[in-house]
Amino acid sequence: MKKLFCCFALLSAFVLGSCANQATSTQVHAASNRKPAPEFTLTDASGAQVKLSDYKGKVVLLNFWATWCGPCALEIPWFMEFEKQYKSKGFEVLGVSMDDDGWKAVKPYIAEHKLNYRVLLGNDSVSQLYGGLDALPTTFILDREGKIAFPAHVGLINKSEYVQEVESLLSDKRAGNSFGAAAIVLASAK
Repeated sequence: MKKLFCCFALLSAFVLGSCANQATSTQVHAASNRKPAPEFTLTDASGAQVKLSDYKGKVVLLNFWATWCGPCALEIPWFMEFEKQYKSKGFEVLGVSMDDDGWKAVKPYIAEHKLNYRVLLGNDSVSQLYGGLDALPTTFILDREGKIAFPAHVGLINKSEYVQEVESLLSDKRAGNSFGAAAIVLASAK
């Protein structure tokens, strides 16, 4: 029994230690050091051409995902909630599907899950613009000027980290003064 307790204690210490080592604090890039998010033009589910620059002045969570991606499926309800909660404050979620089967896979997924934000179909070119997208989901958070405000998030992160980042950008009065009721492009990828 004592041996079992020691094993449990060691396992607990390992789990707690590994959680503590994960970066959970949000580190914003200083406004002067932010780099512009790479521009792209992609097609949405209705066939319309959408440019990333169309979202300049808004807070946008730019999420690269796929229908087959388990962690992506966990994040989607959060993003739908964010779209509803923050839209009136100048926020947008922009999903970029990286599905190889294209709209054949994506349109049914959008309908089934009732996504309330715009979804675009990505390609290899846009993947390369954003560093190759080695893993999905990859999300970037961009400020009202279309610049990457936080380090990219690769994989599943805590919902609270997204909330903290989005709210910090929405409340940034400096950016709001130069773009009015604008939104920030938010995309997280690591």
